[in-house]
Amino acid sequence: MTWNSTMSSGYSSLEEDSEEYFFTARTSFFKKPSGKVTVNKDVEKERELRTEFSREEIRQRIELYNSVTKDHLKMTLSPTGVYTGFIKVQMDLRRPVTVRGAQRGAGGAVVEEAFYLPRGVTNTLHISSCNTVKQVIGALLSKFTVADNPAKYALYKRYRREEQVYVCKLADGEQPLFLRLVAGPDTDTLSFVLREQQTGEVMWDAFSIPELRNFLRILDKEEDEQRQAVIRRYEAYRQRLQEALREVRGPS
Repeated sequence: MTWNSTMSSGYSSLEEDSEEYFFTARTSFFKKPSGKVTVNKDVEKERELRTEFSREEIRQRIELYNSVTKDHLKMTLSPTGVYTGFIKVQMDLRRPVTVRGAQRGAGGAVVEEAFYLPRGVTNTLHISSCNTVKQVIGALLSKFTVADNPAKYALYKRYRREEQVYVCKLADGEQPLFLRLVAGPDTDTLSFVLREQQTGEVMWDAFSIPELRNFLRILDKEEDEQRQAVIRRYEAYRQRLQEALREVRGPS
């Protein structure tokens, strides 16, 4: 898939075992409570959405979508029933990524580097209704020439229900453009976020040796920066104490 490719079909499945979270008005991050009826009711509304439409229903929804969108990123329906459009994905990566560099090392091998992508950056993808979550993740990583295994990342949908914001992990086979069509163009109603897989612990065996070495170099750099910051802070304290002692003792 390329950034200007066109792909299709109007079907999506919402998995029952999707990982779900929600944010309160204070934006605190919690697991979804299992015993609260009000929360379950809101989430069930999301799951009860129909997962496919007739060609006429799709045409009507696309016309409605295009009539209310404000950023000119409209959807297009082909005579075969295939429709294409745009989704925006926010990058929310906390760990460094391994990127393929333009330079080549010994033997012509591509040099790989690890660094942190800016958090909060939003990317726009042109896809079709048949593109899956897995393909979208691969396209996003290709955009930044990321060499990491796409399985290390997950795409989440973020949606608002009655003063609360829910975050739900999407299954690899779901179609983001279908979800966008159903929700409409308003990103407050539905938005997409790319994050690392939430496994509780880092799966170090999933990383290659060059990736692990890059992580060690980053950690060494951060450790040195922290050490220098502590030294500077205590040097400043020492100078203030010495100045205070001189003032108390007076001129000798």
